[in-house]
Amino acid sequence: TAVFVGIVLLYLLALSFFTPTGEGYGVQPGFTLENYRRLLSPAYLQVLGKSLLLAFYTTLICLGLGYPFGYCMARAGRRWRGILMLLVIVPFWTNALIRVYGWRILLVGNGPINRALMALGLIDKPLKLLNTHGAVVLGMVYALLPFMILPTYTSVEKMDWSLVEAGRDMGARPSKVFWTVTLPLTAPGMLTGCVLVFVPSLALFFMSDLMGGPSDILVGNLVNDQLLKSRDWPFAAALSVVLLAVTCLIMALYRRLGGRAASMT
Repeated sequence: TAVFVGIVLLYLLALSFFTPTGEGYGVQPGFTLENYRRLLSPAYLQVLGKSLLLAFYTTLICLGLGYPFGYCMARAGRRWRGILMLLVIVPFWTNALIRVYGWRILLVGNGPINRALMALGLIDKPLKLLNTHGAVVLGMVYALLPFMILPTYTSVEKMDWSLVEAGRDMGARPSKVFWTVTLPLTAPGMLTGCVLVFVPSLALFFMSDLMGGPSDILVGNLVNDQLLKSRDWPFAAALSVVLLAVTCLIMALYRRLGGRAASMT
């Protein structure tokens, strides 16, 4: 851990205080806060805010879709449970870029979705489905939804269902039993899924490159551009440190909320 994680992170932190030489990938050692001052400009703050908002929307949609799916999968019979689990895991066996290009084929102007809508008479001309903010959200949800389903499935499967039966025997409505018994017991898995979805959403830059338009620039895109195009490694390191700080903040919040959820159960 020290060699492959700790030393790399320390080098990244030190690099964020260096100055680029302007010649290739060269950097000049020293100490400067200029890279972090640049992050305070309105343009970069807007990109950071957009990235956080996109991650929030992605997590919220994945929670709305993944929690019911994981719940139903855990309560299904053994045969159906195996089939549903296979459907969740199969996408991991295919390269992510190939799956994203599959969505591009579906969403293009002359793609199957637009052709089907026009054939049904619902639209007169093709809709702009690709290279939009909605397409980026769709790609994010599609790529990260399994990370919400699996923790939810695990928490529901390990839950003590005798407590649910006790609540129903005491005359509580199913909705009240869910809110007072099932949801608190499965909260740790739900929180784990939220973290596993939110954190990658901040840096999944290839999704906005392939599915979004010119205005869909995320923090991950900035890091990639600074590394490959501008060759400003210190500024890219500063952006990465900010992402790392946001991740640490989310993990601290997760530990705090997870501890409370565990104490409630």
